[in-house]
Amino acid sequence: MIKVAMLSFWHVHAKDYARQATEHPGTEIVAVWDEIPERGRKEAEARGVRFYDELSELLAQPDIDAVIVDTPTNLHRDVMVAAAQAGKHIFTEKVVATTLREVNEILAAVEAAGVKLTVSLPRLNADYTLAVQDILNQGLLGQVTLVRTRLSHNGAVPSERGPHGWLPEHFYNAEQCGGGAMIDLGCHPMYLARLFLGMPDSITANYGYVTGKEVEDNAVSVLRYTNGALAVVEAGFVNRHSPFVIEVHGTEGSLLYSTHDNQLLVRSSKLGDEGAQAWQVRSELPANRLSAFDQWVAHIEQDTYAAENIGLAVDLTRLMEASNRSARTGAAFSLNELAQ
Repeated sequence: MIKVAMLSFWHVHAKDYARQATEHPGTEIVAVWDEIPERGRKEAEARGVRFYDELSELLAQPDIDAVIVDTPTNLHRDVMVAAAQAGKHIFTEKVVATTLREVNEILAAVEAAGVKLTVSLPRLNADYTLAVQDILNQGLLGQVTLVRTRLSHNGAVPSERGPHGWLPEHFYNAEQCGGGAMIDLGCHPMYLARLFLGMPDSITANYGYVTGKEVEDNAVSVLRYTNGALAVVEAGFVNRHSPFVIEVHGTEGSLLYSTHDNQLLVRSSKLGDEGAQAWQVRSELPANRLSAFDQWVAHIEQDTYAAENIGLAVDLTRLMEASNRSARTGAAFSLNELAQ
């Protein structure tokens, strides 16, 4: 049994990961630390486990094998480096960190300690993502020229759930979060765009502030590639009924997926006359892969390495850092300019 400690309940998904750890037959929550002690004590008491006031004391416990990190994003670097140096395996909410420099420091500590790191990038494991990858691998769209991915909700819109929306107030804290809608919600469409089209040369980002908060609540990043391809990544906290959308367009065809009908549509000149003249519904999608949490446990148990997950997580930070820097200057930002 892997003994797990929860490090903070700051993130809105922290309780989801705690539930996964409780339900998984190979893991058990045995301790809690939180940068806000009152919140941490409450969560520890609800689970009947010990709360630690000091992170260093928790990490010094030899019977704690692993940690789940849900701290504010600006604490990720220090918390994860300390956890790795203490020999604890790490499961973390995205992003790993807000800058490539901090990510590299975390990875260096993880590698030196030989612990297992996995990042929560859940849409990598979804059936529709696997289906899109299969279509691209078959070359049915020809040369991919445009990817558009969108994820948005109404978390910052005043409603019956709260005068400032249903997201917690600290999700609008620029220092803690490293940004707003793009670095939080936009992570998912961003790593999907990266998966489908690769890493771009540069990014141009524009952020909007509909509700007047200190972080953006309406955001678009455009990724530009050497061969002329583009990817458009959209995210927002101010849209009540906006569906999750994937579009991939190429020289020989296009595919569309949207949660408004949960259908994957394909039209391609490589599918014969019928496939070229009308959209075809892909009704049978691959099975979902194991969740990122389940994969993490498997890596610990089998002594394997989350190569794809970590590689995409590093690229995600690179893309987010470049987006934030472009949005601040109003100009395209080259990924080669990022500090290592």
